[in-house]
Amino acid sequence: MPGQLGLFDRDERYASLSAAGDPLERLAEVVDFELFRGELDAALERSDRAKGGRPPYDAVLMFKVLILQTLYTLSDDQTEYQIRDRLSFMRFVGLALEDRVPDAKTIWLFREQLTRAGAVAHLFARFDAALREAGYLAMGGQIVDATIIQARRPRLSRDEKATVRDGGVPAHWSKAKRAQMDTDGRWTLRRGRKRPGRERHDRARSELVIPVFGYKNHLGIDRRHGFIRNFVVTAAAAHDGRQLGRLLDPENTASPVWADTAYRSAANVSLLARRGLVPQFQRPKPRGKPMPPHMLRGNASRARVRVAIEHVFAAQKCRLGLVIRSVGLARATTRLGLANLVTNMRRLVWFATRAAPA
Repeated sequence: MPGQLGLFDRDERYASLSAAGDPLERLAEVVDFELFRGELDAALERSDRAKGGRPPYDAVLMFKVLILQTLYTLSDDQTEYQIRDRLSFMRFVGLALEDRVPDAKTIWLFREQLTRAGAVAHLFARFDAALREAGYLAMGGQIVDATIIQARRPRLSRDEKATVRDGGVPAHWSKAKRAQMDTDGRWTLRRGRKRPGRERHDRARSELVIPVFGYKNHLGIDRRHGFIRNFVVTAAAAHDGRQLGRLLDPENTASPVWADTAYRSAANVSLLARRGLVPQFQRPKPRGKPMPPHMLRGNASRARVRVAIEHVFAAQKCRLGLVIRSVGLARATTRLGLANLVTNMRRLVWFATRAAPA
């Protein structure tokens, strides 16, 4: 009958998606999502169902839903809708057309359970272990840096800002307002330079200073493969250099550590020396003097290596559209941890389509 689903129609549609190069199918082929089951089961609060009730969704299935949400920058409601609407999404998570689709509330509760358990750090470590087992060892030295991820700006009075800045919560806030106001994020200044115009008098690049509210995603990658090996999430106002010790990977096979001028301090140089590592930090321009030629050459040489981590940040912000829509540091850590995990998954797919690990 016209409009009735035939016996082989579903298989034919899946075959056409595969022929068109479904990226989710390739991701499912390269990444074994079953390796996360142990960490997921340990983090989830599941009842014994002695009183009956509907059985919960499979943990790995729900984790794949969060991967989809991160890959395509979807809200909980849009994630539910897109899974219902797209065959490629349904195939990726393992649902048939007649199966129930997790609703937005179920997705939120699953992510909240992972947040309360701090499970994303364990999931990230599990995948990193799998990378090493597959031959993608941390090699060639380490590159560390941080980027600001914007969050929703709270509208506060001057007194409320002072209270939040001191670590408190205004007494007159209701329970509902406390749940909606982000008191963990902080304001900072993002510095950059305006691109020169075509006119001669516009060719000088003027400095831009933009106030930004949100969090920082501190990353450490290995130079050889470009995988994220460690990450730390802080408020946007946190100093980059103070996170260096938490980003260093003791299993990297080489000693150089590349970083910008924010990491150059006596404490960090001493830290690297104690761990047998060699600092390759950018040098700041002397105040009131031109940059000496030998410093310019050294900075240019180090910048050619450091640019690799800028590619990671660009992939997260441009391809993943990374922003923080949640409230609080714990939820931001989950969001950014998932983004870092997805970045490594996409990187592994890229390697799998080219060559075997060295």
